Amino acid sequence: MKKYLILIFIAGILIILVLARKPALNWSRQHVNYITAVEDHPLNCLSCHLYIQKEGIVAKLINADYLSPFNMAVSPDGSRLFVVAQEGNKLLVINTQTNKVIDKIDVGENPHSVIINNDGNTAFVSNQWADNIFEIDLSLLKIVDTIKTGSGPAGLALGADEKFLYVADSYSSEVSVIDLQTKTEIKRLMAGNNPVGTDISPAGNLLYITSRRTLPMPYGTPPMTELTVINTTTQRVKERKIFDNAYIMENVAFTPSGDMAIATLIRPKNLIPAIQIERGWMMTHGIGIIEPGDNGRIIQLLTDDPNSYYSDPFDIVITPDGEKAFVSHSGVDYITVIDLKAIRALLAESTPEMLDTYSNHLGISSRYVLKRIPTGANPKGLALSPEGEYLYVAERLEDRIAVISTEKMETINTIDLKGPSRITVARKGRRLLNNAGYTFHNQYACYTCHPDSHEDGLVYNMAGKDMGRNLANVQTLRDIGDIPPYKWNGKNSSIYKQDGMRFSTILTRTESFAFDELDALVAYIVTGIKNPPNLRYNPAGKLTAAQERGKKVFYRTHTNCGKEIPVKDRCFTCHPPPYFTNMLMVDVGTLSETDDYMLLDAPQLNNIYESAPYLHDGRAATLEELWTTYNDEDKHGVGNDMMKDQLNDLVEYLRSLRDAKYYIEDPEIYQASTHLKND
Repeated sequence: MKKYLILIFIAGILIILVLARKPALNWSRQHVNYITAVEDHPLNCLSCHLYIQKEGIVAKLINADYLSPFNMAVSPDGSRLFVVAQEGNKLLVINTQTNKVIDKIDVGENPHSVIINNDGNTAFVSNQWADNIFEIDLSLLKIVDTIKTGSGPAGLALGADEKFLYVADSYSSEVSVIDLQTKTEIKRLMAGNNPVGTDISPAGNLLYITSRRTLPMPYGTPPMTELTVINTTTQRVKERKIFDNAYIMENVAFTPSGDMAIATLIRPKNLIPAIQIERGWMMTHGIGIIEPGDNGRIIQLLTDDPNSYYSDPFDIVITPDGEKAFVSHSGVDYITVIDLKAIRALLAESTPEMLDTYSNHLGISSRYVLKRIPTGANPKGLALSPEGEYLYVAERLEDRIAVISTEKMETINTIDLKGPSRITVARKGRRLLNNAGYTFHNQYACYTCHPDSHEDGLVYNMAGKDMGRNLANVQTLRDIGDIPPYKWNGKNSSIYKQDGMRFSTILTRTESFAFDELDALVAYIVTGIKNPPNLRYNPAGKLTAAQERGKKVFYRTHTNCGKEIPVKDRCFTCHPPPYFTNMLMVDVGTLSETDDYMLLDAPQLNNIYESAPYLHDGRAATLEELWTTYNDEDKHGVGNDMMKDQLNDLVEYLRSLRDAKYYIEDPEIYQASTHLKND
């Protein structure tokens, strides 16, 4: 009898499964169609739900800890190569004779750059997410001191006498001057917006600092990016050189003779409708040339070809004889070799009008580009051996260093950094996000508009149904996995829609991602992109007095006159923690005459201090302008009753907001915020 009952039970289960199969498949098909915006994406639950696990044993099993080499330096005798492993938080020491990693030194969080002194006995490493510099004794391979800097230390330069270290503070847009005798910061100088790259002139009297983001500009005007010039004798800013219609200036290098300095840059066409991508009217890439002296020219030349673009130029180095320059293009996995003799000849024969034309001339690169050298995935930092015979290339998403003969102009060896051997799904997605191979003629990658998986600070005309309408301020990719919908108008309910059909139709003008590629890209965006710690405005999680007052303003329910604020007009209604968005659509009265009527998605506010400009079309240059200029009718939160000191405090509180994980993991903070909201 017992056996019959068991058989009947099993039969019943099988019948239920058979009957439920068709409706389950139908539901699954509808669900996948809705998420992906296509009707033929494979029904595979694992591709979506397994690879987006952020924590726990599953996340550890399906992901891996990569090294991701970023920047490098060579010892004065050429025997050692020092590699900053950005994702691994290490400084790798490589024997250049054996091409083997001989040591790994733990450094700070998200290290950026390394520099070696002339004696070869000391290294300095900038820890971008820790706001400090590590001094390393290279004879002991040990950290011997920690030096405090401004926010987000990146590029490094040693003064000619090596008494001072100059640090580009990328998040606070400053340059820290470090006295190496006392190991203290003695002053800070204002730099351009988001400075990262540095180089000292051969005479040692000038320091050039590049910037990535455009200067704050009036709404609707072309980008202008600053290259800061510091006199190292007086330790004062000597000049601020402006590059028109250019941004993302990552690095700069002087020629040995000092007759010019060359920086990498991108020329965006963000203010015109994005309809002629095939003609280069979205992004072009090149170099900026700075001639010395008060009357020196600022010249821009492209490194692109008419039918092939070399996106996301990152680093540049110049051979000791001053005849060749090498530029890494992290978006297409190539090194461009530039003939500097040809550059000099071109500049000598060209009028200002000709040079202005050349800045947009896709065919001019044939005059000075010697060769394109293929590399592994995502080439970033470059370093030359002391005599200039070898070029080392940090292949960041390959966990490898390429060794290139500068004479033969080809790769002759590679150095395996011994990172994980397998390529995880998320790692594949990261490669896709950083590579321009899926856009028309390789013109730009996701990374181009989202450097460091953030946003580039520009407003784009994406050419909707009416030309010149519905401008869009680029939004960050950090911490967006749990906060749909996407786009300012909220039309994309999932990242699959955002980066699938919509991306290929509007942006790339090519076929959409293959299904496995789209799965990988989504997996990386959801699990691999994090907000940096807000060390500038909230380093320890303890609010200042002004921020505490501003928090009360943010969570207030009544005006200064005691009038109750409608629930829909309270700050925390649309922007509750931990992501400071309710993920709903709303009309806050900020549409312009060039906008079609639409509701807007409430954006997240985590780390908002580094996301200027503001509003959906970037009209607000500062947080203050959200209420002082663009909120006359109190639709974007009730604010017209605020006193100036209240507004100041509110802005200070907003600047203090950190990544979402901080609010999720600290119940006391989260509950305190919820309590204020309920009150």
